[in-house]
Amino acid sequence: MADYLDTADYLDTSGRPDRIAGGVRRIPVTTPSGDFTVWTKRFGNNPDLKLLLLHGGPGATHEYLEPCDSFLPAAGVEYYYFDQLGSFYSDQPDDPSLWEVERFVDEVEQVRRALGLTPDDFVLYGQSWGGVLAIEYALAHQEQLKGLVISNMMASIPAYNRYAEEVIMPRMHQDALAEIKRLEAAGETNDPAYEALLMEHHYVRHVCRLPVEEWPDPVVRGFAHINPAIYVPMQGPSELGASGKLSQWDRTADLERIEVPTLVVGAEHDTMDPAHLRWMAKQLPRGRYHHCPNGSHLAIVDDQETYFAGLVDFLKGL
Repeated sequence: MADYLDTADYLDTSGRPDRIAGGVRRIPVTTPSGDFTVWTKRFGNNPDLKLLLLHGGPGATHEYLEPCDSFLPAAGVEYYYFDQLGSFYSDQPDDPSLWEVERFVDEVEQVRRALGLTPDDFVLYGQSWGGVLAIEYALAHQEQLKGLVISNMMASIPAYNRYAEEVIMPRMHQDALAEIKRLEAAGETNDPAYEALLMEHHYVRHVCRLPVEEWPDPVVRGFAHINPAIYVPMQGPSELGASGKLSQWDRTADLERIEVPTLVVGAEHDTMDPAHLRWMAKQLPRGRYHHCPNGSHLAIVDDQETYFAGLVDFLKGL
């Protein structure tokens, strides 16, 4: 079993010492295609409250979740960053068969066991795709959970696609939308013009509501480190809806089975319908909703004070 490393022993890929003191640990994960390791990093020490953070993507990294460092230590929360298999700091096997929801759920369970998290202390947090994974984990292993946080993720990809078609896209500049769709249909999503159009007409409105030149370093790094070999087959190439393996994912009918205390976090300008997230909280037997009125998909970045006030209040209530 891999050991925790001192900060001085860990360098990121740029050669810089790790940003904040904490325990880095590579955890072995067994898959149908062999054994690999995933990267985790622990902050804090609280025997009663341990938060495992599931990042979005799929194939993104923990990096954009680093605003946690400004709020959770003062709240006394022990928390763990975790790059899922295939993500930047973990092993990146070239094996498409590994990118399935059920295998990711099994990976989370292996990480939970390795970290020694128990129903007395374990809270699972998932943002965006991490919210899909958190819901699936809760449905499979909720006996292991003390609490659950679903952030910026609807319980139905078909409903998310309808929201994009009926609400998000009609509000966009229609000439820009037409060009975005043309580039997607032509398979030219690597064209710099595609990224520029998305940035001007979508990202700064619904993903991170800051001028792009003011995007924090963790967000910039996180975007740069997305693994398209996972993201594209699971999410699809378009940023205006999902068309990959996740396109038919829908757990709306199963929310009532999740009986642990659950916080659902939404935002006014999100790509995810805040009305749907409010509805989700009502379907969960012990659910509650927290709204970020100035936030977008990354409300953890662009509406931080509101976001963490709700998150910390929920965690302390546990």
